[in-house]
Amino acid sequence: MKKISIIFSSIVLATSLLVTSIAQAKDPIKIGVSFRMLSDVGYKHGELIQDTVEEWNSTGGINGRKVDLTLYNDECKSEKGVANATKLAYQDNVHVIIGSSCSSVTLPMVPVITKAKVPQIIPHSTSSKITLQGSEWIFRVPVSSRFYKIVQAKFTAENAGTKIAHIYVPDQASMDFSKSMIAYVKQEYGVDPVYEAQAGEKETDFRSYLLKAKATNPDALVCSGLVDETVRCLVQSYEVGIPKSVARVANSVASKVEVPTNAGSAAVGVSYAAAFAASDTRPIAKDFVKHIKKRYGVVPGHDFSQMEDLLTMLKPALEKASKGFNGDLAAERLAVRDSIAGITNFTGLASGPISFCAAGTPECRDGNRTPVMIEYTKGGKNWKTKVAGTVTFNASAGL
Repeated sequence: MKKISIIFSSIVLATSLLVTSIAQAKDPIKIGVSFRMLSDVGYKHGELIQDTVEEWNSTGGINGRKVDLTLYNDECKSEKGVANATKLAYQDNVHVIIGSSCSSVTLPMVPVITKAKVPQIIPHSTSSKITLQGSEWIFRVPVSSRFYKIVQAKFTAENAGTKIAHIYVPDQASMDFSKSMIAYVKQEYGVDPVYEAQAGEKETDFRSYLLKAKATNPDALVCSGLVDETVRCLVQSYEVGIPKSVARVANSVASKVEVPTNAGSAAVGVSYAAAFAASDTRPIAKDFVKHIKKRYGVVPGHDFSQMEDLLTMLKPALEKASKGFNGDLAAERLAVRDSIAGITNFTGLASGPISFCAAGTPECRDGNRTPVMIEYTKGGKNWKTKVAGTVTFNASAGL
């Protein structure tokens, strides 16, 4: 791993490689980054950015301009994110900011970058509140939470059916998941759940609820809880005789390794939403997974894929914008913003095309509207998944 120097408790990566082929008379293009690096994987995201920029510079930079990279660790703390954004905008004088990993950090960064009029492109943060602020300087690469909260409802209704039974625990996220599904199916298909029950707090035996759900002959069973409750609900659904033909659905905790590990064969067929799957069989995805495993020693999740997509689409945007650079930073930032806004139908690792447009609205700035559905094909310690399908929404869905 490359050494990353620590400055003012932040981690700064500076691409110091001077390439003789880059004309020295041209001012550099400056990219600033602020995101969470509190784990080995977080540092590897930083390495991915550094490696990419060094590769650009080794082949002549962008339009003969060297690319300077400054990277700060915001530790997923809002105050650090705001401080980093302020420094990048007013002291480092960057042309574009990448960040942050955490929605709680990106949200307060938006007013800072909007006032400074520097474009910000988001690699990981999903909160719908970010683009609802209406800033013309914000662009989001990952799928917004406004799509995630209804994707399971749409996928289940279209692939299993609208006769859906819900069992959820008194945890806010678990209740919100089921309630959002119920509301969406009612709105789009005019159908109420065939069964709905809230289990008691710390309840571990769901058989009485599951027997009632079984009696309704549902197309799908939703088990919405924390990890332990979700595992128990799935396992017990088979114990009471709910047939395998009934689709099993869980909330986002299904992506946690404990669910397939502890649920065993009961996890088979359970689906959840994501932005990228390492089990994706597309050649571009297989090559990416192979490269990341070899270079960084990890199996990439959607955080890696989203950063890769961001960098891949950012380079041609900078190429287009920098053709007119004349030393006026405000004008150059505006050119970068407008160039990013002109990206349409970018096809990369994401499950669907990424497109932006000129207005500072969620419809224009939430670029990816296609979550991918992941399904377990094997449970236990050696669990496996496959891509079950994708769900594409219109630009205003979930608003």
